[in-house]
Amino acid sequence: MNTLWVIANIILFLVLIGLLFYMQKKHLSFSKRVFSALGLGIVLGLYIHLVFGTDSSVTNHSIEWFNIVGSGYISFLKMIVMPLVFISIVSAFTKLKLTSNLGKISALVIGILIATTAIAASIGIATSLGFQLEGIELEAGEAEAEKNTQLQQTVGDVEDMSIPQQIISLFPQNPFMELTGARPTSTIAVVIFAAIIGIAYLGVRRKEPEHGEFFAKIIETIYTIVMRMVTLILRLTPYGVLALMAKVTATSDYSAIVKLGKFVLASYVAIILMFIVHLLLLLFAGKNPITYVKKVIPVLTFAFTSRSSAGALPLNIKTQHEELGVSEGIANFAGSFGLSIGQNGCAGIYPAMLAIMVAPTAGVNPLDPVFLGTLVVIVAISSFGVAGVGGGATFAALLVLSAMDLPIGIVGLLISVEPLIDMGRTALNVSGSMTAGVLTGKITGELDEEVYNQPKQRLQI
Repeated sequence: MNTLWVIANIILFLVLIGLLFYMQKKHLSFSKRVFSALGLGIVLGLYIHLVFGTDSSVTNHSIEWFNIVGSGYISFLKMIVMPLVFISIVSAFTKLKLTSNLGKISALVIGILIATTAIAASIGIATSLGFQLEGIELEAGEAEAEKNTQLQQTVGDVEDMSIPQQIISLFPQNPFMELTGARPTSTIAVVIFAAIIGIAYLGVRRKEPEHGEFFAKIIETIYTIVMRMVTLILRLTPYGVLALMAKVTATSDYSAIVKLGKFVLASYVAIILMFIVHLLLLLFAGKNPITYVKKVIPVLTFAFTSRSSAGALPLNIKTQHEELGVSEGIANFAGSFGLSIGQNGCAGIYPAMLAIMVAPTAGVNPLDPVFLGTLVVIVAISSFGVAGVGGGATFAALLVLSAMDLPIGIVGLLISVEPLIDMGRTALNVSGSMTAGVLTGKITGELDEEVYNQPKQRLQI
């Protein structure tokens, strides 16, 4: 009987995929298809959750089949991330307009990312204090105890590294190994390696123009092919969102969410407040924040459902350039740097909130100005090298709590609501990188105002 129910769920899932394919054939906009997939995924997931429950064999086997589409889509995106990061950075150096402002652009992108992370940390602190969150109120169940056991090895590695050693770990060691994403800091290592190649290209172009021109043509060709691959993969986005959202809503532990509702609510209040900060920064820069929201919604929707900043990178770069008018070079820098530097949600809000919650258990006054100032600085510094995939927030939290000599057990106590909160954090991370791209383009004069102000969606996928 259970097998029949699994088959029925798979057929229903395939029918919804067929509906999304029909919408594509009817040339409905990308954003409408993504939102439709989001809604259909929620309905499908809730149906499975309510009828079969989270732990039933029907639910598990149904989701296992759905994962062929959902996890398969994420795998395709991860496959393209490292090649895209590498070729995007190198390509940025081959564009004359960008190279003339290279130092300024790099400093602006990184500066904005770090500054917004510091603001995010401050908002996380204020929210924790406002909601009077306390880590001592949390209880450890079997899953939480298992998670804390797993964290012991990770925190041991983190605690053994000083801040200078952590900075050194960002540097590329073996470029081929880094391209495989073998280390948590591989993304920033690939960015540095690509930047070194780009700087070498500038020297060759100046001294041996013919070799520089030949290299630039090769890079442009590879970039065109990679972007074509990106377009092909992004066309699968609605189907991936359908599967991912169905999994989240079908398997979420709603009793745990209710139990930790105060922390979940505080987290989303902080995330929303930081998103408003992004909009205010754009407003101060003379850009219409409503236009920004309308154009980035598809990207944020995917980031929300996938919980992967790295997975959202292709759509991030494409939207910055084609929808917001950011030059290709700046979009590549902002999107790529945003994967490992200054993630407002995972590396800003989350570690700061946990530090405030756990401080009293370590005998530290969370209202101490010195403690608060130190926390903001450490959060900003620790935001370098945080992986842009699920689990990056845990790594960031371990870095910050270890640096502040605070107990790390609280990280494991939140495992039951981690996926739900991580969805919002990831969307905020992606918004932060796009905001950095728009602001940098505006300051350097490389923002196409006409494209940004275009009211109609121009992104074609």
